[in-house]
Amino acid sequence: MLSHPRVYNFGWTSSGIIVPAVLSNSVCRLVVLISGRGSNMQSIVNTVRDHSLPAEICAVIANKTEAGGLQWARDRGLATHAVAHRDYATRVEFDTALAAVIDDYQPDYVLLAGFMRVLTPGFVEHFNGRLINIHPSLLPAFPGLHTHQQALAMGVQWHGCTVHFVTPVLDHGPIIAQGIVPVISDDTPETLAGRVLQVEHKLYANVVRWLAEGLVSLNSMQRVQVLGIASRSFVLTPNGVQPYQR
Repeated sequence: MLSHPRVYNFGWTSSGIIVPAVLSNSVCRLVVLISGRGSNMQSIVNTVRDHSLPAEICAVIANKTEAGGLQWARDRGLATHAVAHRDYATRVEFDTALAAVIDDYQPDYVLLAGFMRVLTPGFVEHFNGRLINIHPSLLPAFPGLHTHQQALAMGVQWHGCTVHFVTPVLDHGPIIAQGIVPVISDDTPETLAGRVLQVEHKLYANVVRWLAEGLVSLNSMQRVQVLGIASRSFVLTPNGVQPYQR
């Protein structure tokens, strides 16, 4: 029997996020969702395998059959699935099918890694506290699409990325960690995106480590706490991506 039964309630009724308890002697089960080449997924897979984390990548799932990251994952022996959103008439039907595939793996967390779909409230509720996303801006600034263009248009001096819990409000959930990138005077959306991506890989990998080690919790104000971690910010420096030090 599945620990997370397939009961889909298409209305957000939760009073808050509940983080699953990952026992110290257990392996944290992860499912990763992608839409394209999945560079963040690749970074997560490499981190799990190279650093002997107490985590397992159970499956990589894409909403496009042509997503390049699926072949990369298959080449490394990972289970893969394509649940093509174009095959479903409504978002609810697609999300129901996607949730059914995910449930077969009974994951502790579902990691959105460049997954370019807005999820229905029912899907988010079904995986309450287990959905993690990375967004290419310093939320709450610049939610949605075209974040690098938005940052340059507004003339900000610092840009970056955010890993957060997913709620029904787009790009609005409790923040787990952020990565910071300086904006250079001659930046284009492409050059800025490239530097942000460097930080994304480091940031998401560290969050996966914290999740796998059971360090992440939320307080009564629905704000994230990470046990034993002084700084949840990373900054791009000439020497690479480093934890921010005050």
